[in-house]
Amino acid sequence: MLRLLAALPEPDAPSPRADGVDEYANGKGRVYGTVLVDVETRRPIDLLPDREASSLAQWLAKRPGIEVVCRDRAPFFAEGATAGAPQAVQVADRWHLWHNLGQAAEREVARHRQCLRVLLPEPVKEEVDTTEPFDEIPESPWRGDRFANRIRARHATVHAMLEAGHSRRSIGRQLRMTHRTVKSLTDAARPEDLFRRQWQYSRTSALDEYKPYLDERWSEGCTCVWKLWEEIVPLGYKGSYGIVSAYIRKKRTSPRPITAQPPAPRVVTRWILSRPESLTEIEQLRLKAVLPNCAELDALTGHVRPFAHMLTERRGERLLEWPDAVRQDDLPSLDTLATGIDRDRDAVIAGLTLPWNSGVVEGHVNRIKMLKRQMFGRAGLQLLRKRVLLS
Repeated sequence: MLRLLAALPEPDAPSPRADGVDEYANGKGRVYGTVLVDVETRRPIDLLPDREASSLAQWLAKRPGIEVVCRDRAPFFAEGATAGAPQAVQVADRWHLWHNLGQAAEREVARHRQCLRVLLPEPVKEEVDTTEPFDEIPESPWRGDRFANRIRARHATVHAMLEAGHSRRSIGRQLRMTHRTVKSLTDAARPEDLFRRQWQYSRTSALDEYKPYLDERWSEGCTCVWKLWEEIVPLGYKGSYGIVSAYIRKKRTSPRPITAQPPAPRVVTRWILSRPESLTEIEQLRLKAVLPNCAELDALTGHVRPFAHMLTERRGERLLEWPDAVRQDDLPSLDTLATGIDRDRDAVIAGLTLPWNSGVVEGHVNRIKMLKRQMFGRAGLQLLRKRVLLS
């Protein structure tokens, strides 16, 4: 059966004018190949067994009619396109540019997570009867647990190796960890930052983003639950009255002050990356509360908004000023992104100016994943290539 499939003739695909290139995983994190797509006809042209620059250059050199190469910002694709199709215009994909900006912005917000505490009112100090013991809230939800201790040990080992001069790739090789695991451990300042989701003290609720407002009104002397509920409904609260009542009752009866938790860096990053008019009124108020108290986050917002305008309005000519403006502020992660954009400036300007993008290529990458799952990993590149090109 495989020999019969291999003998099927391949479709005659004319040399494309606009070619899209991206990687797909044969073994995630270990082995990758390259898929090439005609962006105009939206049909796949070929599959390469690796993602080396030399392989892409040889493939492009046989097709001198290519005028546009759509790609992400991977250096091996940039090098291969330059060597194999020097006449073509390289276009960096806009989605990848925005994704890279979002990752850099989240790292910057995480560096200044202490500034997020200004969103919370100062708790009122009350006299607590020390003769009545009450349960202490642990520093982390996994204290004393074997899994928590393992996370702390791995976090300490990875950061010790970083300080010793090892790279992330070297750490992953020596500790037998994936790149994603090493990245999460190195990005976390404390091991407790890795304790998320179902391991938090309490689940998220519809009231979470309105708790700072309720805390502020409580400190002003407003303790009527019905009135507080009526005030937050126009701000966008869609939960029940009972949730508000339970939170206020807890504030009344708890032996220690109850206040909202500061927002997570990812939540604040979403506020910064979103259009101002798409944020709810309470989100706009909370963002306006934190920016004046942190010069770095205010500067970050001032750099994200112009980049978003360049991307949505396709004003790539303004990119020449953006990296220089970023370097004037103390934003290391954004500075790294600006340096990478400078190295790939022509392709980024083309991506922010021309209508071409890699969306159709990403769609075929997802389709390849589906075909690989259908074959249960039992067939090799030859059969996968036939299925991609003939179906």
